[in-house]
Amino acid sequence: MYAQKAADANTRVRVGAAAIVRDSRGWILLEKRSDCGLWGLPGGRIEAGESVREAAVREVKEETGLDIEITQLLGVYSEPDEFRIVTFLDNGDVVQLVDIILEAKIISGELEPSSESEALQFFNPDALPPDIVPPARTPLHDFLQGLTGMIR
Repeated sequence: MYAQKAADANTRVRVGAAAIVRDSRGWILLEKRSDCGLWGLPGGRIEAGESVREAAVREVKEETGLDIEITQLLGVYSEPDEFRIVTFLDNGDVVQLVDIILEAKIISGELEPSSESEALQFFNPDALPPDIVPPARTPLHDFLQGLTGMIR
């Protein structure tokens, strides 16, 4: 996927849930995405009939093998000028991403990448990789600043 400059009448809106998952050291789990080769937060689309919490728990399990418990809402991110309008290369769909970011703790499971992941790794919050997918940059920045309840 890659960023678009502006939305138009054909742009769809997709609501997703993602989690900032930390290990016992407080390090942050990132997923190297197979669709673009950049690091991002585990998460994905909220399916019909599913709550935000259920979507985040399901997506993290599918993408990482970990069972999590949601601990708090960090924010809702929808600003189109923050790289949230993307084109999916596999089908050409132009989508504005609205992401609900939650904090979570690990309750069980073994870390195992899915077909959506090239790699999974916990990073020291002071040494995150530079190649983070643009929609995850602001939520991670806000989290590291201790901000919650953000609407951007």
